[in-house]
Amino acid sequence: MGSFLNDVTELFYPRTCGGCNAHLSRNEQHLCLQCATQLPRTYFWDYDHPPIEELFWGKLIVNEACSYLHFEEGNPAQELLHRLKYHGQTGIGLVLGLQFGFLLKEKGWFADAEVVIPLPLHPSKELRRGYNQSKFIAEGIAEAYGIPVWTETLVRTVSSGSQTRKSRFERAENVEAVFEVTNSDSIRGKNVILIDDVITTGATLIAAGEALRKAGVARLYIATLAVAS
Repeated sequence: MGSFLNDVTELFYPRTCGGCNAHLSRNEQHLCLQCATQLPRTYFWDYDHPPIEELFWGKLIVNEACSYLHFEEGNPAQELLHRLKYHGQTGIGLVLGLQFGFLLKEKGWFADAEVVIPLPLHPSKELRRGYNQSKFIAEGIAEAYGIPVWTETLVRTVSSGSQTRKSRFERAENVEAVFEVTNSDSIRGKNVILIDDVITTGATLIAAGEALRKAGVARLYIATLAVAS
């Protein structure tokens, strides 16, 4: 009976791939096999010092940092992140976050992590969008590690606007002092994975990381679903 109901549901609400819109098989979730195998992976997990760590040098003490995909104009990562961020396809974040999390764990990254924190949106922006895309990535990574996601600890107190068309200097100024930790006692001494969807200059993550460091985080790890090339 369950199989019949699933078949009927598929007729009216077909499950399609977040990358190419192809119909998904019963064993596929959010991404078809072809798109999953064509993801532009960075392979940073095989580096001793991934290139994105250089973005934090002299600005923020980061114990480890890694990105899953290369984000470039017209490549599959751009399409997936666009659908995740602007079209409500939150399952993409969960699936890719889970894949990334299992990979990182297998390779020995963030080995002593205790909690995952998604980069927050300002409440007004989250209200307009309806969700925070980084939260779903964080949930996938947290599931792989078997640790909790904390969404109330780090908050964005100022709506700094989009970073998309700003210069490197303007990005840094735009996010200065816009994050706060709501309960330092809960985070003090913890080993934290801070999550974002895409990293470009690192300015936003640096600002958020500074707030966590000031609150007494022991070890700070950063994971992003993609890195802009």
